[in-house]
Amino acid sequence: MKKLLLSLAIIASTFTACTSSDDNTTVTPVTGEITGKITANKTFPLGTYTLKGIVKIESGVTVTFDAGSTITADKTTGDNALVVLNGGKLIINGTASQPVVFTEKSQVPGSWAGIIMYGDAPIKAIGGVTSSTSEDGNALPYGGTNADHDGGSLKYVRVEYAGAKLADGTKENNAFTFYSVGAKTVLDHLVAYKGADDGYEFFGGTVSMTNAISYGNFDDAFDWQDGWQGKNNSNWYAYQTVKGNFGMEIECSNNNNAFWPKITNITLKREAGCTPEVAGDVQVDAFQFKKEGNGEYSNIIIDGYGDYTEGATIYKGAAVKIQDATTNTNQVNGGRIILTNVKMSNTSQTTPVGATAAIVVSFPAANFVPSATATGASLTTGAWSTVNGVNLIK
Repeated sequence: MKKLLLSLAIIASTFTACTSSDDNTTVTPVTGEITGKITANKTFPLGTYTLKGIVKIESGVTVTFDAGSTITADKTTGDNALVVLNGGKLIINGTASQPVVFTEKSQVPGSWAGIIMYGDAPIKAIGGVTSSTSEDGNALPYGGTNADHDGGSLKYVRVEYAGAKLADGTKENNAFTFYSVGAKTVLDHLVAYKGADDGYEFFGGTVSMTNAISYGNFDDAFDWQDGWQGKNNSNWYAYQTVKGNFGMEIECSNNNNAFWPKITNITLKREAGCTPEVAGDVQVDAFQFKKEGNGEYSNIIIDGYGDYTEGATIYKGAAVKIQDATTNTNQVNGGRIILTNVKMSNTSQTTPVGATAAIVVSFPAANFVPSATATGASLTTGAWSTVNGVNLIK
């Protein structure tokens, strides 16, 4: 009897140890569908999900995605997007080895509307107004006075094949679109991959973004307006291939603002043979400033913005182009555009130029400083920056 009890105790002990070990090392992925309005806090554990329709995270609700999950939309089901409404929070806990990937079944650029986030941080839209209506098809108000708005934390997130119009919207959406998002929102280690519009677009707000890749997006790699003023941005990397317009399209909605964004460690690369998004609308410059766009930029690499030929016309890509006379007068001459430690290669016009001969651009000496030692963005590769076996950081 004693031997029997001892044997049973040993078996029980062994079973318990194995179960505990399995719990610590094995997580079984789940599957499911994400659709409709999310009205209560929700955590999506590691899994494979289908995103169906325009999913909205309501105000007061926090939605969390665990590392390693894949969320797939299907354009054949209609409009698809993940929208964080003002007051809602999106927490994405990806890692370098287990990013959270939002993609689309057909893998065709422009097949869904990406991640759209709203806040109530300050904006300054056309006419100097402090609130406006979104152009994403949702037609929602944005703008406010809460500079510290917190829309959550997006870490190690990749959005693929976005850029679709919603509800007959007049403009396409981007991989990531931020409407008046505030400074307490965390945007870190993000990838915008092969979208039909911009990689990232900011409509005002105070949020900053670190360690961001824009790869193969048809319009601009990075774009903003409405007085975006994020101050703690660093490590922005763009690689434009197949189709692409500006590396950065920078505007302030025709407002001569006394504030501006700051970005350090920037790499803008354009692959040979990359064409403008639309024939006849030639936009092949690294930095374009218009409508009072401004800002401070440092440690910059610009590569590949060379000649582009369309028909009988040769267009010369510029490192920096000033699109209109007002921007030249107020922002360049006024000392509100600063680019320092700028290394340029394979680029036709390395001296800042105007869009027309009538716009004569002459930066104050300390505000445009070429360099042979700039290093640009510094990013660590991993699963987060790899698609179909291809490292996006070239």
